[in-house]
Amino acid sequence: MAEASTDSATDGVTIDFSATDEQQLLRETARKWLADKADSERVRELMASDDGFDQAEWSELAAMGWLTLVVPEELGGAGMGWAEVGVLAEEMGRRLLCAPWLSSAVLATAVLLEARGDTADDLLGALAGGERRATLAHRTGDADLTFDGASVSGTARFVLDGATADVVLLVVPRDGSVALVAVDAAEVAATPLPVLDQTRKQADLTFDGAAAEVLATGEQAEAAFARARTIGAVVLACEQVGGAAQVLQDSVEYGRTRMQFGRAIGSYQALKHRMADTLKEVEAAKSAAYHAVRTLDTDDAGETLVASAIAVSYCGEVYERAAGHNIQNHGGIGFTWEHDAHLYFKRAKSSKLLFGGGRTWRSELADHLGF
Repeated sequence: MAEASTDSATDGVTIDFSATDEQQLLRETARKWLADKADSERVRELMASDDGFDQAEWSELAAMGWLTLVVPEELGGAGMGWAEVGVLAEEMGRRLLCAPWLSSAVLATAVLLEARGDTADDLLGALAGGERRATLAHRTGDADLTFDGASVSGTARFVLDGATADVVLLVVPRDGSVALVAVDAAEVAATPLPVLDQTRKQADLTFDGAAAEVLATGEQAEAAFARARTIGAVVLACEQVGGAAQVLQDSVEYGRTRMQFGRAIGSYQALKHRMADTLKEVEAAKSAAYHAVRTLDTDDAGETLVASAIAVSYCGEVYERAAGHNIQNHGGIGFTWEHDAHLYFKRAKSSKLLFGGGRTWRSELADHLGF
């Protein structure tokens, strides 16, 4: 998606965000599939269901290799990079895809790739085929959890797709340190939550002596969890860029066709300037997200931290503003249940806080820079 090169005339660094042929083909394929499988009617149908997704469509995602793009080929994956995952996320964000893709194909996959080992590799292989789904309890710092070395007790809150996952991954305290463990969902009591964004299910998970298998301990467990959180947030930023671009497109199209006082409403300065400002913000958000997701495929942890914090804190705010402006640009119809504008707004509001919010990431960036 992006390559850095040095400009000898200025001794500066320029970044080329041109898509590779492979990434462009992936984008075109995803856009075509999503237009057919994730139209407004289908989104509303799935978000009203208990599971929130369709198993047959999930199997199609697996068949296309979209569940494990970054998993090594020897484990059944495509062996690609996170930049390709970002391409998919952007297109999924445009369509509000209802599927446990972020929880299983991104968060769970990311933490398993860091843990590695027989159990982690076996689970990655199962995720690749689509026969199993996993989720990561990414807010375990807020959870009341105990681990005796063999079983977990307590509650993990706001777990993405927690009620439909087959395996739950979480970090638990252990002997003054922590352990990354895997728990079979059959031993977990899930309570679905009423959430703002109905297109992305969440649940509270209660563990009562649930058998747990240790995947990593100590610093490795902490590093795996931190890495997965960063990856999840950056991929979500790419999704937010896609959503922001879509609501801007919807605003422009409505502005061209909605007539008021004998002229298209998009010709009035109030709307014209608002959409122009939104366009600038969306393009800047694209640059931030594209750069951040590119750094995930490098070994430069410092660059990843800086780029991720910028992208996560900025893209969420841009999406929220763009979605809010889209409702305003549509007038009264934008507030109604029948219109999709409010669905994007709810996705934007919820996603902005999913991994801690902009203030949290800016604080982490300030600490890293020594401010």
